[in-house]
Amino acid sequence: MKKVILKYFALLLLLFVSCKTLQINNEPARSFLPMKIGNKWTIDSQNYTQIQDTVRIDNKLYYKFYSLIGGDAVSTAYLRIDENNQLMESWPDLRGKEYTRAKFNSKVGDSFFTLNDASTNDYKVTVIKKTNKKITFSFEMIYHDNMKGESHQVTYIKGQGLDDGWKNIKIDTKIVK
Repeated sequence: MKKVILKYFALLLLLFVSCKTLQINNEPARSFLPMKIGNKWTIDSQNYTQIQDTVRIDNKLYYKFYSLIGGDAVSTAYLRIDENNQLMESWPDLRGKEYTRAKFNSKVGDSFFTLNDASTNDYKVTVIKKTNKKITFSFEMIYHDNMKGESHQVTYIKGQGLDDGWKNIKIDTKIVK
């Protein structure tokens, strides 16, 4: 009986330590894109992004990012950060497809492709700046016939998310900006 109790105690201790470790790794201040239902990035009442829900796509947990743009246009993105600290996007109606938006563990000069399929919409992404608090990616179209060589930049701020001119940022029920 003592062995059984010790086994259960060891199992509970392992479970407790695992949960604490997961909790620490998901702290908003440690992520370049904090993900929790209720997080909200606001410019004004007509322009904001909010995490509304979660959904499973191909047995992976994604967060539903709902955006209102200009008061009348909406956009929904399904995002997750995988075990390699990569920001991935997928879609409920397009199972089996993932789009790599960011690789937060990358170093300056590292490159990757968003779809890795050499299609028209497959961007080459390069890390052009990185500090402990910010990372900037350059997205370049290299397979599009008319837009070859066109690029744009995307920056993330640790603990806040996308650096996009937000006036207010609420992360994990706290106003961080």
